[in-house]
Amino acid sequence: MTEVGWGCLTGEGRAPLTEKIREVQRLRRTGNLPPIYPNGWFAAVESRQLARGQVVPVQMFGESMAVFRGEDGVAHVTDAYCPHIGANLAVGGVVKGNCIECPFHGWLFRGSDGACVHIPYSAKVPKTARVKRWESCELNGFVFVWHDAEGRSPLWVLPEVPEVADGSWSFRGRTVHHVLAHIQEMPENGADLAHLGHLHVPSIFKGSDLRHVFANSLLLDFAKHSWNGEWQVRSTPESHIADLRVTHAFALFGGKFKLFTMTVRAEQIGPGVVHLHFNTGLGSGVLVQTVTPMEALRQRVVHQFYSSKSFIAPYAKFVLLSEARHFERDIMIWNNKQYMSQPLLVSEDRLILRFRRWYNQFYSENSPKFTFKKENMEW
Repeated sequence: MTEVGWGCLTGEGRAPLTEKIREVQRLRRTGNLPPIYPNGWFAAVESRQLARGQVVPVQMFGESMAVFRGEDGVAHVTDAYCPHIGANLAVGGVVKGNCIECPFHGWLFRGSDGACVHIPYSAKVPKTARVKRWESCELNGFVFVWHDAEGRSPLWVLPEVPEVADGSWSFRGRTVHHVLAHIQEMPENGADLAHLGHLHVPSIFKGSDLRHVFANSLLLDFAKHSWNGEWQVRSTPESHIADLRVTHAFALFGGKFKLFTMTVRAEQIGPGVVHLHFNTGLGSGVLVQTVTPMEALRQRVVHQFYSSKSFIAPYAKFVLLSEARHFERDIMIWNNKQYMSQPLLVSEDRLILRFRRWYNQFYSENSPKFTFKKENMEW
C-alpha cells in the first residue's frame, strides 16, 4: 500500500490510512470492467534484484510465483507451490545448479521446463512430477513473464533498447508506485491528449496532491507545462504497438522564458510495457515503464531511467522527478475514479474510443472477469 494518490484521506478521522483506503475501495463504483488480466508480457522482477543463485517470491495475476536465477545466469519463473505437498518454493527454496530445491522435502525442479529431476528419498521420480513453468525473457533491466488466458505461446517478442543492452546509456534511477485501478486505465492516458492540457499544466513544484495542484499560488503559478501530441497505432506485424509523440515544454511567465523543451516518443508495447524515449538539448534517454497486475485492480508500476552520458546528473534527476510528479497526479485520479465502459465523449475525445478498440486485442475468450464482492474486498 502507498500513500501516493490518497492525500485526500489523510485529514479524515483517526483511522489508519490503509483502513481508509479499503473503505474507499469498498464503496467505489467499479463500473462495467473489462477482463482484469490482459494477455501479454509483464515484468516479474527487476534484473538488479535477482542475483545468481537467488530466489524471489512474486505475486502476479493473482498467482504466487518463484523467480530464480540459475548458476548459468539464466532467470526462470515457476509456480510458487511445490506439487508434492504445497510448500512455497520461493520461501526457503534453494537454487542448485539451474534447478530449485523445495525447502520441505528436497524435491528438485529444473528451471527450463519445471520437471522434477530428483527426490532425495525415492529411487524413482514420477513422470507427472513437475511444477508449472512460466514463459519468460530478460531484457531492458527486467525479467518478463508471458501471460495468456488461452495458454498460447508468446504472440510477439519484446524489443530491446539498444543503448541499454550495450551499456552505452547509464542507469540514472527508478521509481515504484502501486495503483488501485484497472490496468487499462493507465495506457488509456496516452490516447487521452486532452487531460495533458489540464491535469499536467500546473508546475511540478505544486506537487501531485490535486487539492494543491489547482489551488492559486502567486509563488508557483508563474511556471507551467505545455504539451502537444499525437497518438496512433502501428500496422501488422506490429499491431500490438501504439505510439504517442509529444512535445513538452516547461516555461516561465506565460511561456516567455522556456526552461527546457523535449520531445518524447512513447511506445506502448502490448498492455504492460512502455518505452518513453526522450530527446533534449542535453542528450537522450529512455524511461522503461512496466505495469504488472498483482491482483484484480492492483497494479505495480516501475520506471527505470537510462540516459546518455551527456545528461548531467542534476538534469537526469529532475527529469525522473518530473515524470514521477506527473504520474502521481494520474494515480490520484485512477485510485478514486470509476471505469466508464460507455463514457460521455465529445468529438475531440475520439482517440479514446480508437484506443479501446486497439486494446481489446489483448483480451480473449477465457480472460478472467472481475468477480469480487464489495463487502469482501481486501487489498
